[in-house]
Amino acid sequence: MLVWGVGVSVYLVAIVFRTSLGVAGLDAADRFHINASALSTFSILQLLIYAAMQIPVGLMIDRLGTKRVLLLGAALFTAGQLGFALSPTYGTALVSRALLGCGDAMTFISVLRLGSRWFPAHRAPVISQVAALIGTVGNLVSTLVIPRALHGLGWTATFAGSAAAGALVLVLTLLFLRDHPEGHTPPAVPAAGAAYVRRQIAAAWREPGTRLGMWVHFTAQFPATVFMLLWGLPFLVEAQGLTREAAGGLLALSAVSAMAVGPVYGQVVSRRPAARTALALGTVVTTALVMAAVLGWPGAHAPMWLLAALCLVLGACGPASLIGFDCARPANPPERQGTASGIVNMGGFIASITTLLAVGVLLDATGDDYRIAFSSVFAVQALGVSRILRLRPRAAGRGGGRGRTVLAGGFGRARGGVEPVRVPV
Repeated sequence: MLVWGVGVSVYLVAIVFRTSLGVAGLDAADRFHINASALSTFSILQLLIYAAMQIPVGLMIDRLGTKRVLLLGAALFTAGQLGFALSPTYGTALVSRALLGCGDAMTFISVLRLGSRWFPAHRAPVISQVAALIGTVGNLVSTLVIPRALHGLGWTATFAGSAAAGALVLVLTLLFLRDHPEGHTPPAVPAAGAAYVRRQIAAAWREPGTRLGMWVHFTAQFPATVFMLLWGLPFLVEAQGLTREAAGGLLALSAVSAMAVGPVYGQVVSRRPAARTALALGTVVTTALVMAAVLGWPGAHAPMWLLAALCLVLGACGPASLIGFDCARPANPPERQGTASGIVNMGGFIASITTLLAVGVLLDATGDDYRIAFSSVFAVQALGVSRILRLRPRAAGRGGGRGRTVLAGGFGRARGGVEPVRVPV
């Protein structure tokens, strides 16, 4: 728990940095004198880099180990946050967010690998959800702290001060993090090269469980990411007429919801693996219905109770997206877990990039009509649901309904005497 906790602390700080722009979007627009499309470019660039790096990062983890990748990630996102604080122009700020995206991309799947090395396989769904829950604390910190700091301290002091947290977790990782327990050394990875990379990616992609996991992540994650990362605060303030304080409270409610839902989803998936995709699809449908109710409300502003309901269901999107990793994990051997996780993690961020861009472009094209702009969410959800329904029987057929033996990191019978765990695919 202590070693894993060091890794999760890196992820927590990465989430603070990633989501800090979501509550500072209006301040950023004023500081750099930019419109909605240019503002969305900050998050699009950051997420584009994040998504593009997932497979390379997965390969790096499989080849180099968790500690080295987390050290590099912490150094990059700390430099990016500090650069964002000091950026005098829009161009330098974009470069800083790109650097931050590089570092952020190295955190979550590293933490997933760390959990698989330090805990048995049957605990993996719960461990993943708890890691995400702790990351949500970072979201909550940025939602509650960043706006107040901006108001009291100003732009430079707020973002430069937060960069100190990155330096702290960098030191903790260097001193205390270990890739695996003593005596549970994983199998040696063959020499890296183009052929190895192709084999790893191709083998992971051939598994229907990997592709199903990617589409689950794609479909479930992006509404909350789009809302929390950038467009939620402007929507609540400009379209719904709330004060910034009230809007910040609703965003915080979404983070609290994620913290409450995550462990429940983890327990359900751990005890009933067959319920994975049904749980994810239920969350997607509920999110679509509540968002449709908000956007279609006949008055100028939706009532507060309905906006609160929207934030509550958006909080469940993150935990639902993690089910994608639970679809891919039993389909791949331990030496391919990083690559498979990278493929899965790419899904949600591709959907987020697409929707962030669509919302920004539609806002500019329609004179800030949020109802039209946010309707792009439904098109992306429909695409994802269609792919999940197509791949679900293939993944189940691959497992034959009987499950397959999965060894969690160093906890196989050959490396420590622990019985292997059979997990239904």
